Amino acid sequence: MSQLLLKSVWLENERRDIRIADGVFKKIAPAETLLVEAPDTYELDCRHMAIVPAFYNTHTHAAMTFIRGLADDVPLKVWLEKHIWPREAKLSADDVYVASKYAILEMIRSGTVFFADMYWHRTQTIRAAEEMGVRASIGVTFADVLKPDTSENVQFLAENVSKYQNRIRLAVAPHAIYTNTARSLKMCAECSEKYRIPLHVHLAETRGEEKGSVDSTEGRSPVEYLDSLGLLSNRTVAAHVVYVSEKDLDILAERGVTVAHNPCSNMKLASGTFNAKPFVDRGIRLSLGTDGASSNNNLDMREEMKFASLLAKMTSGDSTLLSAKETLKIATQNGAEAFGFHAGKIEEGWLADALLLNLKAPCFAVGDVISNWVYAANSSVIDTVICDGNILMQHRVIPFADDIEREFRERFNESRWRL
Repeated sequence: MSQLLLKSVWLENERRDIRIADGVFKKIAPAETLLVEAPDTYELDCRHMAIVPAFYNTHTHAAMTFIRGLADDVPLKVWLEKHIWPREAKLSADDVYVASKYAILEMIRSGTVFFADMYWHRTQTIRAAEEMGVRASIGVTFADVLKPDTSENVQFLAENVSKYQNRIRLAVAPHAIYTNTARSLKMCAECSEKYRIPLHVHLAETRGEEKGSVDSTEGRSPVEYLDSLGLLSNRTVAAHVVYVSEKDLDILAERGVTVAHNPCSNMKLASGTFNAKPFVDRGIRLSLGTDGASSNNNLDMREEMKFASLLAKMTSGDSTLLSAKETLKIATQNGAEAFGFHAGKIEEGWLADALLLNLKAPCFAVGDVISNWVYAANSSVIDTVICDGNILMQHRVIPFADDIEREFRERFNESRWRL
């Protein structure tokens, strides 16, 4: 469609008309003042809707939908080595495509229009994201301790970075310090610098990772070790970052690193307790991620918002920390900026990524819309999802959803996935 015209939508405590064209918010005006300009304009009556920014999920492994519920309530090391890696070894490229498309379906339903992915068979995840109309940062995963393909990855980046510059973009994605040699990690830093693309990495997620780093890198913490190899910069998005010292926090702040906080995954895997206050105090940019659907176990960013805000208040003893408005910004604008998208605000000139919320839902009967969105709602109140000015879901209907679900169920109900 050429244009969208949202009539009388609730935005920041008043009714507004919003014109969307060429993938951006072109005009925001008082209600009932904007008229249809182009013959192919699609006009929406939004008198019972509020508009909010769509979610940017800054850390996930989309295809892991195929092992959701198959390895719960076990320690992280057992989870990875006994359950996850053996199943992943059976995955084909087409398996990753089907599982990723199913994940994106779930993300759209819960208001996410962008995901930062780190997984194998990256071209299949790209294919799924392109077909579903979302944005994505697809990580070129380096893990040479597990898979010696560093040279192949470097070549892939050289040949493909310029090809993906719009909705779909590439990132350098070293899995972690314990799955990469120093040589591989240095090459990741060089690629990120050369192509000016994000570097997406697991960092300081567990106590075991911290101890292993200290023992094997002359006493350096995971943060210090990555910094010594040149991996930390304002292009770095570090997931988890639970075990950090004051010195580590100062390094992260100085380098301009974005920290992708994953509250639900951290709690479910008992990885540790993320304390947001020292990050906020130092001005370190926080974003939110769900992690994979086998360690969360869903891809619902609204749920992450509530957990992130409540956890921050609990760990700090400060009920004002991560207010509803601040937490919404972390889940939207901060993630967009970390991956180079001018999105996350309902403002003229910004990318048109947005959600329309049904104000008839009981949670919106009284009180502030944003506060209720963060603390009281669930994803079922999302009526419409817009990405790049295109409607991906309306009245909770997504085209071809039944076909996507059917293909996923048929493929992954096979006995070969159960160890």
